[in-house]
Amino acid sequence: MNRFNPVLIVAAISLMTLVGCNKGEEPTAQTTPAGSSMSDTTATPSATTSPDATATPAATTSPGAAATPTKTTEFQGLQGVVTNTKAAVEAGDFTKAKGEFDKFEDFWSKVEDGVKAKSPTTYKEIEDKSDEIKAGLKASAPNKPKLSTALGVLNKDVTSVAKP
Repeated sequence: MNRFNPVLIVAAISLMTLVGCNKGEEPTAQTTPAGSSMSDTTATPSATTSPDATATPAATTSPGAAATPTKTTEFQGLQGVVTNTKAAVEAGDFTKAKGEFDKFEDFWSKVEDGVKAKSPTTYKEIEDKSDEIKAGLKASAPNKPKLSTALGVLNKDVTSVAKP
């Protein structure tokens, strides 16, 4: 019994420490508004982004409708990358243009499957133009007119598939 008491004390202290450590991890921003279920408020990240968040239209609409704004944002990001890259190319700042165009793949990877399903021809054109632009920006002496033209075509293709 004398050996059991110190073990019991250490176990009790350890248990209290573990319980105390878990207290800080409880989410306080995920409160359920009156009259709604928990699934309504956690359907999208936007429902839990701030402590005073309540159910938003995106959280209570169908999953397909919530996906559309995300795709629109990704296409806007693609168009922004192409526009910024073209501006840098036209200014002759190929280092900046390469840095801008490096962001293209981040946006493209999120929408390329949908583009491929919607328009395989445009998908291939976008892939080919992006490869051409990457290669052109890596060249020791980038061809400004050729890059500018390729970026214009890429922008046209991205814009055409961005429309619903």
